[in-house]
Amino acid sequence: MSHDFNRRHFVTAAGAVGFAGLAGCLGGEGAGNTLSWYAGGTGGTYYPLSNNFKSIVDDNTDYSLQVESTGASLENVGSLNREEAEFALIQNDIAYFAVNGTGHKDLEGNAMENIRGVATLYPETIHVVTQADSGIETIEDLDGATVNTGDQGSGTQVNALQILETAGIEEGDFTEQNTDFDTATDQLRDGDVDAAFVVGGWPVGAVENLANSAGVSLVEIGGDLRESIMSEAEWFAEDTVPAGTYDGIDEDVETVSVQAMIATHSGVDEEIVEAVTTAIFDHTGEITTKADFIDVETAQEGMPIDLHPGAEAYFG
Repeated sequence: MSHDFNRRHFVTAAGAVGFAGLAGCLGGEGAGNTLSWYAGGTGGTYYPLSNNFKSIVDDNTDYSLQVESTGASLENVGSLNREEAEFALIQNDIAYFAVNGTGHKDLEGNAMENIRGVATLYPETIHVVTQADSGIETIEDLDGATVNTGDQGSGTQVNALQILETAGIEEGDFTEQNTDFDTATDQLRDGDVDAAFVVGGWPVGAVENLANSAGVSLVEIGGDLRESIMSEAEWFAEDTVPAGTYDGIDEDVETVSVQAMIATHSGVDEEIVEAVTTAIFDHTGEITTKADFIDVETAQEGMPIDLHPGAEAYFG
């Protein structure tokens, strides 16, 4: 299996914001017992889940998490690599690309070898969202459309470009917009884009808000296209958005997903990582976001990179 297809889009998305300094990064302010934790946009899943983790860690350790809203996976791996954050949520495919840094000339010699895994969490479902009356029924219908593929340099953008290319829609075949999820759904409501890619554990707040106020349709990723996507990139898995997840979605919608995971870097002390990991996975009953998926028994499934010693000490 060739990985050039996927790595090319990783670099394309990252390049626009500068691989060495992925744009928009907030300076980590971890000092003393305060640990910087980079999440994602407030309209996605990373941010509320990170605040769940903050409550647990603050209550059960000597540390406090400072949760930052960011552009998510690609921005976050850059921040970890520069040791500006102690922890971050990222997609498992982006973790693999960042650590290995191979498959494209722009990545050679730029592997982010200090990034370490802590735990995988839940499926990050690929939502392809349109207005309820858009008439867009397949990914192929996006040829010639205006599509929001997520924040520039985000994992969402990487996934969107992979999926569009597999469907035969190349750069130049559509008009690309790049914003966070909240802005993307505002654009859909206003008719400024025809479709938007949103990647997150369902229900995603930004999609919920649009469904409740203006109505949505979700474009299916199924059949031969789904099989092709998964054969091109082994980190994609089959997924389904269940009927009733969003207002107006009355039938299950087939799609694909990647995995969300907690990452850190090798410069974080082992005792800190073990304390944070222990707090989270000994208190999963206190998690309210994606609680059905986050469990100590599945926390290493789909882990694509080496574990931090502090996580190894907990999971054994």
